Amino acid sequence: MLEVSATGDWRRAHPGAAIGLLELSAVENARASPTLDERKRRVEAQLRERYKGFSRRGFVALPVMSAYEQYYRRFDKSYHVLLQVESLVLKGKNLPAVAPLVDANFAAEVETFVLTAGHDVGALRGPVSIDASREGDRMTQMNGASRSIRAGDMVMRDAGGVCCSILYGQDDRSPISTATTHVLYVAYAPNGVPADAVEGQLARIEGNVRVFSPRAIVEQHRLLRA
Repeated sequence: MLEVSATGDWRRAHPGAAIGLLELSAVENARASPTLDERKRRVEAQLRERYKGFSRRGFVALPVMSAYEQYYRRFDKSYHVLLQVESLVLKGKNLPAVAPLVDANFAAEVETFVLTAGHDVGALRGPVSIDASREGDRMTQMNGASRSIRAGDMVMRDAGGVCCSILYGQDDRSPISTATTHVLYVAYAPNGVPADAVEGQLARIEGNVRVFSPRAIVEQHRLLRA
């Protein structure tokens, strides 16, 4: 099990926040999963039916989405999961096909709205901690761009530096690849997102993973609270 802790700075900067951790080993991720694809189509259809007639104002009024919008607004940003849900429901687009472990998260995220990152555990270097960003923090994003991180964001760090930020996403060192067999999902929940929504997100991800990797081993499933 990967040791993940929370710093005092995170707890002081984000009272009421929570972090959900789901670590799975012995997972299969090298091949596409037709069964998972079928589940994704069902999720898309259910969302279109559930939110038929919604506008952005309607989505933002939903409790979990509202909490994220308030968080992002502090930094003059828009919550990207809101944009993804709008794309599915209002524009009729489908969930992307990246890799089963990535798709398992995306399919859960658009149902719960709970922001979650997926990391290849083998690419992380301990100690790993949930922290608040500070002036001078930087990360290299998945697209290779070097990014200065605004102070006060929720981030995850390992020995190599910041490896994920709520505002700017994941680094280029630890994302899931087709070779990943050991994964850590990290759900970031600012104040206002209920703990049961985070638990629901982790449960949905695990359920989606077991569609294509039924023998996956749960190394940890827990919440860190500020």
